Amino acid sequence: MAFLSVEHLDGRVSSSTSGISVDFMRDWHRAALRLNAGHRTAFQHGYWLDAWYKAFHDVAPLIAIITDTATARDIAIVPMFSHTRRGIRVVEFADLGVSDNNAPILAVDATFDAAGAQAIGAALVDALRALPDRFDVLRLKKMPSHVGARPNPLVSLGRPGSSSLNGNLVMMGDDYGQYQASIKRMQMPRCWRVFNRNPGARFEIATDIERAHELLDVMDAQQQERMHQLGSRFVLNDAAHAGFYRDVARQGVAEGYAVISALVCDEGVVATTLGVRHGATYFLLRIGHAGRRWANCSPGLLVTERTMAALHAQGVRRFDLSIGNHDYKRRFGAEQVALTDASVALSWRGLPYVLRDHAAQGLRRHPKLAALAARAIGKGAR
Repeated sequence: MAFLSVEHLDGRVSSSTSGISVDFMRDWHRAALRLNAGHRTAFQHGYWLDAWYKAFHDVAPLIAIITDTATARDIAIVPMFSHTRRGIRVVEFADLGVSDNNAPILAVDATFDAAGAQAIGAALVDALRALPDRFDVLRLKKMPSHVGARPNPLVSLGRPGSSSLNGNLVMMGDDYGQYQASIKRMQMPRCWRVFNRNPGARFEIATDIERAHELLDVMDAQQQERMHQLGSRFVLNDAAHAGFYRDVARQGVAEGYAVISALVCDEGVVATTLGVRHGATYFLLRIGHAGRRWANCSPGLLVTERTMAALHAQGVRRFDLSIGNHDYKRRFGAEQVALTDASVALSWRGLPYVLRDHAAQGLRRHPKLAALAARAIGKGAR
């Protein structure tokens, strides 16, 4: 296969294989101009990625622009970054654990069959191997099978459904009352009545930046207290994460992309949520509440249900309750949505890490064997 790699003065590197070219850029804002419109999930939205590359500024951006050489039209943008871990040079999606899924942005008119998807994935890998950076491993995690209405071509690099994480999707029709009846055992109407006994009780969704930031401040405090009680480390209020979430809110609250909601009464903010909306789909990302003294109204569940009701009235019909399989998500009627991980060696140095990733993926298909292996090495399987 013919292959060409050219280093540009501005730090871009262009590579091409038969029919597909890959152009790497190191500046997200410049790269984003190449494909303003396209199929994407909420986590490839411009507000999300703008905030991400700004907040996590100590990483090295690496954005792939994939182009059809026959038509000179862009097929996809892959927002990534590179870093070195234990001497191994790794390329990953722009994520660092804040995104529920990762995927390329696909051109509106992008069409390809299974062979075309494999060619796109192979072209990306070949182009990464040709870079002068001499990367060792490509790790693509939490990939959905589709991006909007299009199949995700990068899933071809992994085994479908191989991720240890999954989405939790609630699909609704047009009748919210019918959905409420389906979860009647959760007794949300009763919880709402109990909460409303408090003076000044109300549910709200922030509509301006100042209020959104106030609620995020409360959320950070509520979640930090909860993690302290559990003896767990909390990082979402450090400088990078706090700046990231506030920047997403700053850009996206006014038009409804960033959804920050709360249960409030005269005593203060009782519960909070943070999520993002893209079209008719909403992703719930964070929940905070004021603790046990409010347990009689199940504030974390109630603020979630009230948010779903409000967004349903605005046309949302798909509610993803985020990765992580907590029991309450089943009670809300969520069905698991498989995600895919892919690990590809870009050099001989990366091969042991890829083999380890593949072994871990294999163990996930056999929970008893995974538990035995975890005990043998003295820690939980990852």
